[in-house]
Amino acid sequence: MRTQTALPPERTADRLAIRALIDAYAHFADRRQPEEQAALYAEDGRTFVYNGDPSTSEPVQVLVGREHAKGFKVLSQYVATTHFNGQSTVTLNGDRATGETYCLAHHLLETDEGRTLIVMSIRYADTFVKHDDTWLFAERKLIIDWTDSRPSRPPGSA
Repeated sequence: MRTQTALPPERTADRLAIRALIDAYAHFADRRQPEEQAALYAEDGRTFVYNGDPSTSEPVQVLVGREHAKGFKVLSQYVATTHFNGQSTVTLNGDRATGETYCLAHHLLETDEGRTLIVMSIRYADTFVKHDDTWLFAERKLIIDWTDSRPSRPPGSA
């Protein structure tokens, strides 16, 4: 990975806008706003979901264009989610960019058997496109590296 210390102002603005896009995706997921989350994609944007390394597995789900809103509604099965974005790399190339972002996604599930916390280590491999001065997802590979499930107690319980 290459690092840079000084960037021209327009490239800095592009990097900040892309990071804001990545964080908006997590925010809309956690607030159950699938339409707003889907609007972060280019008209023909795609998401591929992988359980493990994409070089050795097929996607378990593919969303294209406006199907995203319907696909994102799956999060409504959880009582709460928290997507915590970590390190992120971005490589700019004019009005296109690529990047990788790490995320720890916490999903709280309540069933008749009790509460379960599901933690996923996710990597997003992204392709971005700038359209009308707005950065959007052109393609997002959601790669689940590992998952951990454990019982969870409600707040205030012993």
